[in-house]
Amino acid sequence: MNTYIVMQGSKYHEVRDMGIIWSPKIAKGGSIEHSWERMKEVKKGDRIFHYVKGNIVAISIAKEDCVEATRPLILQSDLFDDEAGYLVEVEYYELDKSVNVKEKFAVISPLLPIKYSPFQDDASGNSGYLYPCNEELAIKLLELIGELNIYLIDTEQLELSMDYIKVTEHNTLIPVIAETESEVKTKIRLGQQRFKKDLMSLWGCKCALCDIELPELLKASRSKPWKDSTNEERNDPYNGILLCSNHDALYENGKIAFDGQGRLHISPEINEEDYLKYGLLTKTKKKIKLNQDNKVYFKWHKRNIWSKAIGTNEETESQEEEVIEQP
Repeated sequence: MNTYIVMQGSKYHEVRDMGIIWSPKIAKGGSIEHSWERMKEVKKGDRIFHYVKGNIVAISIAKEDCVEATRPLILQSDLFDDEAGYLVEVEYYELDKSVNVKEKFAVISPLLPIKYSPFQDDASGNSGYLYPCNEELAIKLLELIGELNIYLIDTEQLELSMDYIKVTEHNTLIPVIAETESEVKTKIRLGQQRFKKDLMSLWGCKCALCDIELPELLKASRSKPWKDSTNEERNDPYNGILLCSNHDALYENGKIAFDGQGRLHISPEINEEDYLKYGLLTKTKKKIKLNQDNKVYFKWHKRNIWSKAIGTNEETESQEEEVIEQP
C-alpha cells in the first residue's frame, strides 16, 4: 500500500460525488507533468489524502488500479488540448473537521521531501495534482485527523443536547484511519528491520565510528532519509551506515557527514576540544572504509543534510568534493 496527496480545487465536490480522481495526460503545448504521470502508479487499496483550499478534507481508498479515461464533462478546461487522461475510482471518506495545513505546518514541514513536496515553504499547496506521501508524513496526517475527528463521549456530555453529541459507533472513518495507520506502521517496521539486518552484515555488526558492538545501541542510519527516498532506495543497504545512538543522532541532524572518500566532516558547531566527548576523532585522521555504492548516498547526505545544517552553499560544497575525489 502506498499513500498520496491529491491537490483539488473548485471541482472537488463534483469529482467526489462521482467517486473519482482524474488528471490529463498532456498539457496545452505538449508538456507532461510529473504529478499527472504519477497517477499511473496508483493501485487498488492505496490511500489518498485530499487537499482543498488549504485543508485536508478527506481520505479515500483506491477501488481499482489507475486506468486511462477521457476527461469527464464536469472538468472541461482550456488548459488541456487532449481529452485523454488517467482516472482512479476511489471511495471518499470526508472528515467532520478538516486539517488546516498552515496551522499544523510546524509538525508537517519536517516530514516533507526535498523533491516533489506537495506544499511550499509558506504552507501553501503546490500547483501539481498527485504527490507522493511518504509513510512518516502519512502517519502524522492520520494523527492530526484522528485528534480532530475521533471523539470520546463521557457522562457529562450525555447531559447536553443530543444534537451536540457526535455519534461515532457507525463512523466509517475510524476503521479507515486505524487500518491505514496499522498498514503504514507495519511497512515502516518491516522495512527498518530488514534494513538494519543488512547493515549489520555490511558494517561488521559495529558502529562505523566508535566500534560499539552492543546491538541495542546500534542504529541503521539512512544517508538519504525515508521521506526523500524511493521505495528501492529505502531498502538499499548502501543508503545506510551502522552507527551507535550518539553518532546516529549527529548524522541524522547534519552535525557530521562523510564525503565520497569516507572522510569524516564535523560541524563547526562542535568545538574541536569537544570531539572526544562526542566520540569523534580529528578530521584529518578519521576515515571510514566504505563501499563504492555508498558514495552516491554519502554525497546526497553531505549536499542536502550537512550543507543545510551548517549553512554551506550546496553547489560550492559539491564542486569541492568532486575536486577532492579526482585521482
